[in-house]
Amino acid sequence: MIEFTIAVALATLAAGLIAAVLVPRLKHMRVQLVALALVCVILPLAAVAASGAVMFSSGHDLTVLALSAAASLAAIAGGLTLARSIGRPLQELRATAAAVADGDLGARAPETGPAEIAELAASFNRMAANLEEVFDARRQLVAWASHDLRTPLASMQAMLEALEDGLAEPERYLPALREQVGTLSSLVDDLFELARIDAGALSIELREARLAPVVESCVRGLEAEAEARHVNLDARISAPGPLVRCAPESLERVLYNLHSNALRHTPSDGSVAVRVEPRASEVEVAVEDTGVGLPPDALESVFDRFWRADQSRSKSTGGGSGLGLAIARGLVEAQGGRIWAENRPGGGARIAFTLPAA
Repeated sequence: MIEFTIAVALATLAAGLIAAVLVPRLKHMRVQLVALALVCVILPLAAVAASGAVMFSSGHDLTVLALSAAASLAAIAGGLTLARSIGRPLQELRATAAAVADGDLGARAPETGPAEIAELAASFNRMAANLEEVFDARRQLVAWASHDLRTPLASMQAMLEALEDGLAEPERYLPALREQVGTLSSLVDDLFELARIDAGALSIELREARLAPVVESCVRGLEAEAEARHVNLDARISAPGPLVRCAPESLERVLYNLHSNALRHTPSDGSVAVRVEPRASEVEVAVEDTGVGLPPDALESVFDRFWRADQSRSKSTGGGSGLGLAIARGLVEAQGGRIWAENRPGGGARIAFTLPAA
């Protein structure tokens, strides 16, 4: 009888240990919990069934108690093992969340454990990576904005000090002061526009409009600058042009930014042209120049804020604020289009965008 009791107890314990090893290896937490419940039920029932034969053939009640205790201990061991396999990745995820909350945006949680916890950790890591990218972009924005604001402010301060000391007449510096004020005003307007785009607070009213009048208005506004740079402006669109769904004021801002960028990077006696090509469900608009083109690694970053083809160029030397293309991308996407940059086969850059056809 004692040998039989020991054999059943050892078998029950071995079955519980095997279940404790196999259950945590199941992929989904729900399956693990179901398996644990089955183990906790089947092991005691099996032990009771095995002890039934003993109980009916002898009066040893201690045998039944010993078998039941062995089954319960095996179930408890399996439950504790499973709880540890689930709790460990949750503790690591909680520690990582605390680190991110304390400012360590580079902290990442290990993507281990049951499938649900691993997916949760992966989602958390993506969120942390996005937060890190947003904060990096904010730091860059503050740094670049400070740099671009400092130059005109320093120039204005120097001119005002010269006027206060009587070293120059007001008429000498008034045009330069007016130009620097315009530079600051333009930069602040661009920053405000980007803030509205990022916050989703950009309010535009889409309606059906012809492209030709918008393109012609933009070209007329830039003719004087093009003549001063000895660059030919060409609008290759036949009136009245295709009908698109857009916000005409925002579309004109996009065209102005693209043309201004092209003019800055086109040498004298070059040309800048806008092409319009209707597609099946959209209209493609492209601004092309005959400049040096874009480096292959800049075709994506050209739409980043404060991006410049030559980082050493400042606004005073014709580099622009570096916000025009970023604003253009935000305005195009707000109108349901897409925008990209590429190099022309014959040389020069080509920035194209689409608008939904009416």
